[in-house]
Amino acid sequence: MYLTWFDSNSWLLEIANKKIFIDPWLVGPLVFGNQAWLFKGEKRSPRPAPPNIDLIVLSQGLEDHAHPPTLKILDKTIPVVGSPSAAKVAQELGFTQVRALEHGSTYFLDNQVEIKAVPGSPLGPTTVENGYLFRELETNFKAYYEPHGYHDKSLQQEAPIDVVITPIIDLALPLIGPIIKGTKSALQIAEWVKPQVMLPTAAGGDVNYEGVLVSLLKAVGTLEDFRSLLARHNLSTRVLNPTPGERFEVPLEKQPVSVA
Repeated sequence: MYLTWFDSNSWLLEIANKKIFIDPWLVGPLVFGNQAWLFKGEKRSPRPAPPNIDLIVLSQGLEDHAHPPTLKILDKTIPVVGSPSAAKVAQELGFTQVRALEHGSTYFLDNQVEIKAVPGSPLGPTTVENGYLFRELETNFKAYYEPHGYHDKSLQQEAPIDVVITPIIDLALPLIGPIIKGTKSALQIAEWVKPQVMLPTAAGGDVNYEGVLVSLLKAVGTLEDFRSLLARHNLSTRVLNPTPGERFEVPLEKQPVSVA
């Protein structure tokens, strides 16, 4: 299994020799609702699209997950799997193979990778977006992605999960509290599914951020703090700190097969 982090929530997952682009952001600014005064992110170095993408996976319909400027430059024949709101964005931008995945539903990529949608981040009173569980059918290696730190209890039934990509520090607003759930939520999922490796997402990467919201956001915790927390709870999970744009192999050991 290989991963490349493209800043923020954007990842290229290579599993079973398939390239899965998760929440891609490559070019253009990241702005919500054209309100650049409130929040704006700009990459210091725009990145080219990875070649030979087999699937695009979108967790949410918001701009930091279904990023319109990036989706516009990608090949519209690439299949897309997304939450219902994200699938709608992809369809409106001209993608020709779009599958909206409800919670608990699965999608099979060339009978080599199973992708299961699980409940993720709540948006408003009625909408819960997607997290995803990726399983390599030949080896049974599993990777899980949820970008805001909301983890459904059903994931306990999927344990062990080898790789978890989720925030591990909190991003909080004064008087409101965390808008990105890191430390406690990340510890909880680590205890539930006993991952071999965890990787932080929703961190900045090689990006300049500005705007009123950015000036108010406060990061709480560090990677070293979280590593220490895992050790205090007798968890052997390794926490990796990827470099934006650099492809790396995830160090995994084959899980023992239980015999009934």
